[in-house]
Amino acid sequence: MSDIANSKSAFASRADYSELAAQIKSWALELGFDAVGITNTELDRHKQYLYSWLEQQRHGEMQWMQRHAELRCEPAELHTDTLSVISVRMDYLHQQATPPQLLLEQPNKAAISRYAIGRDYHKVLRQRLAKLAKQIQQAAGGRHRAFVDSAPVLEKALAEKAGIGWIGKHTNLLHQDAGGWFFLGEIYTNLPLPIDSPADNHCGSCRRCIDICPTRAITAPYKLDARLCISYLTIELQSSIPEHLRPLIGNRIYGCDDCIMVCPWNKFAQAARESDFMPRDHLDAPDLIELFSWSEAQFLEHTEGTAIRRIGHERWLRNIAVGLGNAPTSPGIVEALKSRLNHSSELVQEHVRWALEQHAENARLC
Repeated sequence: MSDIANSKSAFASRADYSELAAQIKSWALELGFDAVGITNTELDRHKQYLYSWLEQQRHGEMQWMQRHAELRCEPAELHTDTLSVISVRMDYLHQQATPPQLLLEQPNKAAISRYAIGRDYHKVLRQRLAKLAKQIQQAAGGRHRAFVDSAPVLEKALAEKAGIGWIGKHTNLLHQDAGGWFFLGEIYTNLPLPIDSPADNHCGSCRRCIDICPTRAITAPYKLDARLCISYLTIELQSSIPEHLRPLIGNRIYGCDDCIMVCPWNKFAQAARESDFMPRDHLDAPDLIELFSWSEAQFLEHTEGTAIRRIGHERWLRNIAVGLGNAPTSPGIVEALKSRLNHSSELVQEHVRWALEQHAENARLC
């Protein structure tokens, strides 16, 4: 008899799977998750969208999206015999975090996506999901594997099917009672748990997220071209940022919150309960010049334990050079940029030269 058959029969003799599902949801809330839902592994509709998106090359340099496309759409291929997916939500916008709109109104400040100014969410959610998986295993046997944006998983599609929220026109997940400031995580399990109803879409005729996007990355409702997205340009893109997009980035040096920020459903957003998401002082509303002065050792020290560290010091400087190029011209900014003209990285030098050209042009216009 297979392992999956053993796990089913062993548990079915003790309790009903509906009771187990209710217990799982209770455990998840006790562990600090803000919502939990369960769904099956059928992703045919989302598979069609993914393959169309990839065929149009809208994933840019994210070749890993294409390499593992099949695994994203077939949970049982990623984790053998998966029958159910437990999807969880954890809110991250801390009440002490500076509102993103205020940062965009201060061009000498660095706008860092609010999800990245606290502890790395991968670590926070993964630890909690591991505990939840252990509780399930102890109660019902079976095999379980946790994921937090760390494997080929269609997490937004699964969360929508599990009733955690709906995929909005900006392609992020939304919930009527929580807005869009939250992380997602999943547990794949071979237990046949009862599934929840999918969430209904409540975007209606609203198009604020489409209209606010600085680079017009949301090309139509529910369609995103990652190659234009500021989050992609400042985090995923490893090469030069296209020149025609640099002025549109403004002071956003790591990610972009604009499409989430303007969503009307965020008036219901819940403040994060998790203290690990409290903003770290040097990342909440820092000066661009100060960040640009960090050595690689200082960058590693100040970003320790955060999601920011993964882009490395070179791309960090690349991004800040663009931000400085978009800031109002001042002797301090020009001096800071000149200090990196001879940086060992050609990538950094290129973006510094571009930034200095912007200020030279400003000086001519004045």
